Amino acid sequence: METATATDEEIVVRRANITDIDFALPITAEMEASAKARGTGISKRNPEDIRKKILEGKAVIAFTKSGIWAGFSYIQTWDNNSYVSNSGLIVAPAFRRLKVASAIKQKIFELSRMMYPAAKIFSITTGLAVMKLNTRLGFEPVTYNEITHDPQFWSACKSCVNYPVLAAKGFKNCLCTAMLFTPELA
Repeated sequence: METATATDEEIVVRRANITDIDFALPITAEMEASAKARGTGISKRNPEDIRKKILEGKAVIAFTKSGIWAGFSYIQTWDNNSYVSNSGLIVAPAFRRLKVASAIKQKIFELSRMMYPAAKIFSITTGLAVMKLNTRLGFEPVTYNEITHDPQFWSACKSCVNYPVLAAKGFKNCLCTAMLFTPELA
C-alpha cells in the first residue's frame, strides 16, 4: 500500500474493492464539478460504470485512515487488451497539492502493468500536472494515431466541452495531449 501525507491525516492509496462502491457517486460528482470549475474537458462518468470498474478490480482509490474519500482512477482496455487507458484521475479539492494525484497515478500505472503487461498504456489530458506525472512514469507525447481507434473510447468524450473540436478534426486531434507508455517486451 502506498501512502501520501496529508496536512493532518495519512492518505492510503490502494486497489479499490467491493467495500468502496459507495464512493462511486461522490467520485463522479467531483469529476463533473472539477471539469466545470476549471472549464476543461473531463468527460462525464456514470456512477454505475465506476462501480463496475471497482468490482472488476480495475480501479485505485485514495482515502484518509478515517474513511474520507480523497481520490480515484481506473483502467479500461481497448483493442483486445492491446491498449490500456489510465482514466478518470480525480482528487478531492481538500487533498490537492498533497501528492495524492502522484500516488494514485503511480498505483494505477502499476495495476495496469500487472494486469496487462504487454499492453501499451495511454492517457489523454489537458492538464500539465498529469502530463508531468505521465512523463515521470515513462509516457511520451504521441499523436492520436498511436492510441486506440476504438469508436467506443471516443464516444466517451461526447460529454466533454471539447468534443466538437475532436469530432471536427475526425478524431485525429483535440485539445487533450495523448501520452503513451510502450512496454519493453523480452
